[in-house]
Amino acid sequence: MAKEIKTIGVLTSGGDAPGMNAAIRAVVRKALSQGLKVKGIYQGYRGLLNEEITDMTARDVSDTISKGGTILYTARCSEFRTPEGQDKGAEICRRHGIDGLVVIGGDGSFAGAQQLAARGINTIGVPGTIDLDIACTEYTIGFDTAVNTAMDAIDKVRDTSTSHERCSIIEVMGRNAGYIALWCGIANGAEDILLPEKFDFDEQKLIDNIIRNRKRGKKHHIVINAEGIGHSTSMARRIEAATGVETRATILGHMQRGGSPTCKDRVYASMMGAYAADLLAEGKSNRVVGYRNGEFVDFDIDEALNMQKNISDYMVRVSKAMAI
Repeated sequence: MAKEIKTIGVLTSGGDAPGMNAAIRAVVRKALSQGLKVKGIYQGYRGLLNEEITDMTARDVSDTISKGGTILYTARCSEFRTPEGQDKGAEICRRHGIDGLVVIGGDGSFAGAQQLAARGINTIGVPGTIDLDIACTEYTIGFDTAVNTAMDAIDKVRDTSTSHERCSIIEVMGRNAGYIALWCGIANGAEDILLPEKFDFDEQKLIDNIIRNRKRGKKHHIVINAEGIGHSTSMARRIEAATGVETRATILGHMQRGGSPTCKDRVYASMMGAYAADLLAEGKSNRVVGYRNGEFVDFDIDEALNMQKNISDYMVRVSKAMAI
């Protein structure tokens, strides 16, 4: 028999992502429309352990859908990785009357949700990460905004790189995943894309490609380097020494996490947040919301965390063909 839910909590955990506020807004308003009470938890799991918990109304999420970041803030919490911290978190939920919890974040956040579910707190995960690295879903909140922010910045770097006939190594975020790098490499027409999933540490091939293109009359050379490879500055020095071509490194950094979310991030985040509230209202627990084959779906958290996600070989082949 499904557990009756009267009050749900919502928190954001891990790295922030544009669209998280749209998801929070959807959770709050969808739950309220079904007669549930909603409590916002500030600073993720750290805020839960510190009891930074407040009642939320529909007005609390007014005019938030267009804002980047997260109105509930976020933080890392080493204490919550321990069984003692997890026990404490579950007890605090019960003390505040929280029957169910929506956790908006990535794989690490879902592992925490999994532990709360095992302790009797109904939990639903919503994928919020710019990295697009959650295997159970084709979409994660924030990726579309982040990749568009990076794309726009790379276009600007290309302009100045062409003017000075330089090679530019542009490092994008993504942790250990190369999705932002691959998408930007295709969208920006980069000559080379360095992906953690495909990197063979043969820098000489990159150097040879730069020299070959320069001989063909290329006036610039754009290399998109994923964060999981990194070391862009030292790489630029080595390439300049080997090719004689002036080479600069640009690390885009946390600008990719900020800014007003795109329409896609706002709509998909709203749908996922509402779906999570519906699952809790139905008494479901230990689930992750996802998007697959044009539909919003849900998976068991245990199953979701065991899934593997691979970069598209076809997209990699296309990116290389387009760079000729």
